[in-house]
Amino acid sequence: MRVYAGIDPASRRRRYLTETVPAGPRAFEEAETVRSRLLEAVRKPSVPQVRAPASVPVRSSAASDDTTTASSVTPMASGFPDTPHRGGRRGRPTLSMIASLADVSAPTVSKVLNGRSGVAAETRFRIEALLRDHGYRRPELGTPSATVEVVFYGMQSNLAVAILQGVEQVVGEQRLAVGFTDARRQVSQGRFWSRDLLARRPTGVIAVHLGFTSEQHALLGASGIPLVVLDPTGEPPLSMVPSVTSTNWSGGFEAARHLLDLGHRRIAIIAGPTDRLCARARLDGARAALEAAGTRLDPQLLRTGQWFSFDEGLNLGQELLRSTPAPTAVLCGNDLQALGVYEAARLAGRRIPQDLSVVGFDDIPYTRLCGPQMTSVAQPLTEMGAAAAEMVLTMAANRSLPQARIELATTLMVRDSTAAPPTR
Repeated sequence: MRVYAGIDPASRRRRYLTETVPAGPRAFEEAETVRSRLLEAVRKPSVPQVRAPASVPVRSSAASDDTTTASSVTPMASGFPDTPHRGGRRGRPTLSMIASLADVSAPTVSKVLNGRSGVAAETRFRIEALLRDHGYRRPELGTPSATVEVVFYGMQSNLAVAILQGVEQVVGEQRLAVGFTDARRQVSQGRFWSRDLLARRPTGVIAVHLGFTSEQHALLGASGIPLVVLDPTGEPPLSMVPSVTSTNWSGGFEAARHLLDLGHRRIAIIAGPTDRLCARARLDGARAALEAAGTRLDPQLLRTGQWFSFDEGLNLGQELLRSTPAPTAVLCGNDLQALGVYEAARLAGRRIPQDLSVVGFDDIPYTRLCGPQMTSVAQPLTEMGAAAAEMVLTMAANRSLPQARIELATTLMVRDSTAAPPTR
């Protein structure tokens, strides 16, 4: 992995930071991590910032990435050329300024902004870094496609359908279509979802269950595509991105308090992946309820999953049921994990709820189809999708959002999977 680190003031040659990424199934993800770290190193004072020298060659629009013309520009104090791009304001980054800093032609920068091919990976990364670092925003997108795109990072069918229904309710009234992308699948195939998205030029983007880099978000922003995050993971770069979420902390608190009110004290928790803000909030809420009742969470009864999956619930549930003494209740990070615990209990000969109480989170339709029907914390997924769509369309119309973050209430749905603990 090689990252552009600016122009050497003495030799006027380009400088790079390099690091080797081993080959393997996770090579792409590791390369993204390495690239982010190298870009952060470039921004540190110890490494000179990328600035235009006194005379930077500018490629003509007809020139390839490997040829230059004799044209040059003169930098001003901000590091950008003094002559503004047509339609731009002095001091505000423009496409031609980014092109001169990257030492490429303006059409090459345009290719990156529009997700088109024909740009070398190293050049593309350098342009994307400059777009992000200098806060470039394209003044006009032109006529976008009549589509709002919903980008999932892994699609759990029931969650995805409910969210898409909410989005369609709103954008359909504006005669717009709804498209969707599974970014995790594209990444696993070595494809670049963000570039494909730019090429389609949707009216707006709703990103669900984010596992994306700050560079990808910056590229969307630079391209002038409105972006709203639904259920953000919580990375600091996303703090300025409008978002919609649910009261995950309160949901976890209410679920744990329900078990406490039934008399349970040996309560196990199977949490979701800790890189997800919603999983951390649910765990923190449950932990707070236990502490408020004077019952601290036993570290031996805490398990953490990676994918919010059925298999996690099954495997981790089996581990918990083998402990001595075994838990009388299991609180899960989502319904799929809870269904896995159902199977673990069946294999262990434990009856639900007579021997073991189980609580899920999300309230997908399967919670009412399994036996016994599952107690779960319901998320208003359709309403969340609709709220995100309203925000995207407001931004697309160049109107200000009344609030940048919307949090919708969860509801504890008490059914037949919870009861008082068995008497010993």
